[in-house]
Amino acid sequence: MKKKLLIVSHALELGGAERSLIGLLDALDPEIWNIDLFLLRHEGALMSDIPAYVTLLPEIPAYTVLARPMKDTLQEGHVLLTIARLAGRIAAGRYAKKHGHTESAVGLEYSHKFTCPFMPAIQPQTEYDLAISFLTPHYFVAQKVRAKKKIAWIHTDYSRVLVDIPSETAMWSAYDHIISISDTVTASFLTVFPILKNKTVLIENILPEQLVRKQAEAFSAEPEMPQGEIRLLSIGRFCYPKNFDNVPDICRRLLEAGLSVKWYLIGYGSDEPLIRQKIAEANMAKNVIILGKKENPYPYIKACDLYVQPSRYEGKCVTVREAQMLGKPVVITRYATSTSQLEDGVDGVIVPMDNEGGAAGIAALLRDPEKMRRLSNTCKARDYSNAQEVEKLYKLMED
Repeated sequence: MKKKLLIVSHALELGGAERSLIGLLDALDPEIWNIDLFLLRHEGALMSDIPAYVTLLPEIPAYTVLARPMKDTLQEGHVLLTIARLAGRIAAGRYAKKHGHTESAVGLEYSHKFTCPFMPAIQPQTEYDLAISFLTPHYFVAQKVRAKKKIAWIHTDYSRVLVDIPSETAMWSAYDHIISISDTVTASFLTVFPILKNKTVLIENILPEQLVRKQAEAFSAEPEMPQGEIRLLSIGRFCYPKNFDNVPDICRRLLEAGLSVKWYLIGYGSDEPLIRQKIAEANMAKNVIILGKKENPYPYIKACDLYVQPSRYEGKCVTVREAQMLGKPVVITRYATSTSQLEDGVDGVIVPMDNEGGAAGIAALLRDPEKMRRLSNTCKARDYSNAQEVEKLYKLMED
């Protein structure tokens, strides 16, 4: 008899975690699992990539309240949930102010924590053999799903964000296992939650390699990224961790070093006005080009000469893996988890975090075409899909 599996996540926007979710769904054996997928919102460019054997459960209106303007949800009659969400926002603001931390994960956690008591159950008629909460916070699978075993995923560097440790510790207690996507993500998580060491298991991101390669051939990005100058590309949400606000200054330094480059940015997010401001301040309007949100970023990766991930911090960046999968030389900054992302000098290059050092490292690589070729060839020869990682999930079911 097939096992019943439920996976819960937020939506299927163009994010690294979301693409790794598609990779996980692709890797699961439908001969073993009856797979249900519950999304808080039926939104995102990756919705069409859900495998045919996965049952997408109907959207529940209450869960959509979490990501929409409160004035809209109030007008729709979600009074109690909107009040709970507002209470969570106020409490999170007080907590962040008290602890003096600019990068806080408490707001999102409290949003789910404060609304969870008023949310309906997810598939209350079904007891699953396994339920997976794929993106933090993890209150809904913990409290609104019936399952024999529960697993939660972590995708970020916990050493860089403020969390309410007692509150999250209680949340994690509902789970049999906590899945980390890299050794360094595990290490940062356990510095915050050492009590959870025995629950934490490494399962690296599983990437949909066939989908990536197929979509890379879907069209030519040449009209938007024409040949002539060296084409650098970065992809990600326009937010503080991705550090795209420093791209204009790094690009300016590359030009001053005598390199003819254009740096393309694919993504969207709240930092876009800041990035545009920095482009203007650095006088880089002709050299740093925001391409915006792209449903299929892979032809752009195929077209670039160098993929750059200039992040302040990462869990394990899926886009870097996808660029390597497409045989591109890659540069990343020396964020805390960078050494788990690639082998420096073998299948990519790690450069200093500061703009001067980062620009110097990128310039040195661009001036070394033989090294660029070696990096590319190494990437083409390696398997970055991690499809075998799904076996670890099967093993957890046997424990």
